[in-house]
Amino acid sequence: MDRIREGYARWMNPFSNAVYEVSLRPEDVSAIVFWSKDYQPLLPRLDELDAGGYRMVFHFTITGLPQAFEPRVPDAADMVECARTLSQRYGPDAVLWRYDPVLISSITDGPYHLKRFRELSGALEGVVKRCYFSFAMYYAKVLRNTETLESETGIVCCDLPSADRVALANSLAEIAAHYGIEMHSCCGDYLVGGRIKKAHCVDAELLERLFPDRVGSLAERPTRDECGCYESKDIGAYDTCPHGCIYCYANSDAQAALRSYKQHDPRLDTLDGPHAQPSTLNPPPTSPARTATGPCRP
Repeated sequence: MDRIREGYARWMNPFSNAVYEVSLRPEDVSAIVFWSKDYQPLLPRLDELDAGGYRMVFHFTITGLPQAFEPRVPDAADMVECARTLSQRYGPDAVLWRYDPVLISSITDGPYHLKRFRELSGALEGVVKRCYFSFAMYYAKVLRNTETLESETGIVCCDLPSADRVALANSLAEIAAHYGIEMHSCCGDYLVGGRIKKAHCVDAELLERLFPDRVGSLAERPTRDECGCYESKDIGAYDTCPHGCIYCYANSDAQAALRSYKQHDPRLDTLDGPHAQPSTLNPPPTSPARTATGPCRP
């Protein structure tokens, strides 16, 4: 909110460490596309954001996975109620449910996901119109986390053969359809077909439909293979989330991320991750170049 009030934020490219600035002034922001597992802290700020003229959509990850996988994520039932609050205020098109990732393990097999997904879909009927999903990706950092989990708890995480993933995805899509929810596959084109659509998490068509007076033509600009996102400015940062999820690819170390979260100084104009460069902590120049194309993605 300090960044909103000051009208700009800085963010660091995690690969090049180059520092950029993006305008957050209402006249420069087409829309804000939020990602979170917990919007409760944002709810008291919505009046101010609305009064400022900001247009927003909310990717809301609610998986209801056991606490062993999501140790510091709030209870799913509470998050469903939070999603309901957002939906009542902004409409079900603006609340984008993410059942992501579909994590297969010795305690969360296919039947588990069918049961859990049905429960959540029923609770979110009329609250959302879309569900974005993908299967867990076993990057090196995720493998380290799952190996540690196995050694400490005996819980084994694994992947499914492609055919089994397709079958499970189609079963999830049938459940979703029963509750009036469309399934969108994120970075998994092999799952697209039938009831499953290709995901565009920053979705130009949706944003233009919701905010025709603010969102113009956007170019497709994927961030990785099979990504369907359109152009945006991502002002988030790695190693800053305190949730500690086992499957997370955005934290290299859960404890380091938790320390970073606790030590962050909100007066800074950038997120102060453990890999931040000193240049990100400098005060802004007198006349910053404040431009933005497409939605901003905190």
